[in-house]
Amino acid sequence: MKFLRVGAPGEERPAVRTEEGRLLALSSITSDIDGAFLASDGVDRARAAVASGELPELDANGVRIGAPVARPGKIVCVGLNYRAHAAETGAAIPARPVVFMKDPGTVVGPYDEVLIPRGSVKTDWEVELAVVIGRRARYLDGPEAARAVIAGYAISHDVSEREFQLEYSSQWDLGKSCETFNPLGPWLVTADEVGDPQDLGLHLSVDGVKRQDGHTSDMIFPVGHIVAYLSQYMVLEPGDVLNTGTPAGVALGLQGTPYLRPGDTVELSVDGLGAQRQTFGQA
Repeated sequence: MKFLRVGAPGEERPAVRTEEGRLLALSSITSDIDGAFLASDGVDRARAAVASGELPELDANGVRIGAPVARPGKIVCVGLNYRAHAAETGAAIPARPVVFMKDPGTVVGPYDEVLIPRGSVKTDWEVELAVVIGRRARYLDGPEAARAVIAGYAISHDVSEREFQLEYSSQWDLGKSCETFNPLGPWLVTADEVGDPQDLGLHLSVDGVKRQDGHTSDMIFPVGHIVAYLSQYMVLEPGDVLNTGTPAGVALGLQGTPYLRPGDTVELSVDGLGAQRQTFGQA
């Protein structure tokens, strides 16, 4: 199933997208797509409601699509998780996942404007596979147990400011948590529909120029390992989002480091998860 939230910022309504592309309102099932919905078997309840034909159709014309999950409790990110990306940045292959946190307030819709921070000269792009947690997870016993707590997947754009990230602090948070720095969506696609998360292509272009064309098979630490690993050090709650790393092709690793400027348009997609498009503005 594909879940989404539609409407103006702060006024999004929960919906489901059918195989035919119709939007059905989920307001009779839940007030939002959030941790409470996911933890209370909301996916199964929504699936039953779709099958029964009881959900009213929404007019999709001109409607804004917001992030598919209401503001997550936390965003946990894994850096340097693609072999080719580590190579292009000159970093060694990490022996353990490189973990950092991102402000949940950075989440915006997949087509919303993204703001380049004041004083920024190194704003960069990163297409990523996002994992959305569906059940509380602590001390999971390996990848098989991890799969049972994953509600689904989405496209995440882990926008980064490299000077803030790498030169202003020994921590990465300053360059990761600027406002609007995490477009998410358009859909939360349930894990059963996605299938193998290590068999997905990731793509990104800037002003029509292809920059990233990677595949999740290049991950150093696969999704199941990441979820189980993180659960040893923090409790993962329903609605939490995990950004699992980006493939090669970021501005930081390209000749001439063509960082983003106001007016640039970034388009990104992940196989089976839809596509995003953002035009960058100035904060």
